[in-house]
Amino acid sequence: MRAGGVMARHGSRVGLTSRAVPVSLVFAVLLLAVAACAGSGQPVDLAKDVTSVDRPSPVGVEENPKTSTTSTTPAPPCDPRASYRPQGPLPPEGQMPNDTTMQRIQERGQLVAGVDQNTFLFGFRNPATGALEGFDIDRVREIAKAIFGDPNKVQFKVVTSAGRLDVLEKDQVDVVVRTFTANCERWQKINFSSTYYIAGQRLLVDRTSNVTSLDQLGGKKVCAAKGSTSITTIKQNPAKLVPVQVDNWTDCLIMLQQGQVSAVSTDDTILAGMVAQDPNVKLVGDRFTDEPYGIGIPKKNTDMVRFVNAVLEKSIADGSWASSYDRWLGSSMGGQAPPQPAYLD
Repeated sequence: MRAGGVMARHGSRVGLTSRAVPVSLVFAVLLLAVAACAGSGQPVDLAKDVTSVDRPSPVGVEENPKTSTTSTTPAPPCDPRASYRPQGPLPPEGQMPNDTTMQRIQERGQLVAGVDQNTFLFGFRNPATGALEGFDIDRVREIAKAIFGDPNKVQFKVVTSAGRLDVLEKDQVDVVVRTFTANCERWQKINFSSTYYIAGQRLLVDRTSNVTSLDQLGGKKVCAAKGSTSITTIKQNPAKLVPVQVDNWTDCLIMLQQGQVSAVSTDDTILAGMVAQDPNVKLVGDRFTDEPYGIGIPKKNTDMVRFVNAVLEKSIADGSWASSYDRWLGSSMGGQAPPQPAYLD
């Protein structure tokens, strides 16, 4: 149907009539324009010389990082699991003793806790509710309940592995509960509670990989988080691995999924969370370190250390620890008893 006929049917008058430029002429002009762009008359191949596309790396990735220690002398030998003994039974909830760290926290109205939001099973944000959950988060709520009588009186402060010591030394948090390995070097800067869980470093690889140990990865990239004991172990391995450190453990999983690293190596508890998230990766080999998890507390607050240790003892005695373990770790880590506390005094 001619354009003029369509316009007539709608009873309108416009500049477009039967003398409009033919479609065939417009198409011919476009073909000439494309040919002119091609220059030689050959089709333009926009993908020419493109052989690969680099996958984006997470923010903050460092390959072959320098050793991040400010200490010039080794820390003196210690028992990193031994902490300060509780002094008597816990005070009644909401009635903290005068002139104590716990009373100051009670008067403030919230426990300030440094935690993770990216480690599935230990400290992660539930996508359905937005709430922080996990085995470590349960420990935080136990401390809050012991102080206030309310497990929800907590201000969560998300910190990276590398930032754990810093927020404690600067007195920005009351506790850090974040898969935090107690060792002698860290004890020089902060205090730890008694050990509430014992993990061990292992290896995570793609499900198709035949690798079962770090020794098989000479010259290959292996990922761990900044500020973790795991990255130090990778650096020190005699197989001359290529350590890759990131801000958060989920970044390691992403890099493994994208083929940017050959393996992830850290505590088996953290790796178990990655396996639960992605069936295309697997946990291999035996533990080759012991990682006693403690709750980090500022160095000056020894009274808070004793209080937290009393909370942990109560959690073990009344079954709260076991209930939390079964909920978060039982299916992936198997049956496990809580560690027995060790004390300095």
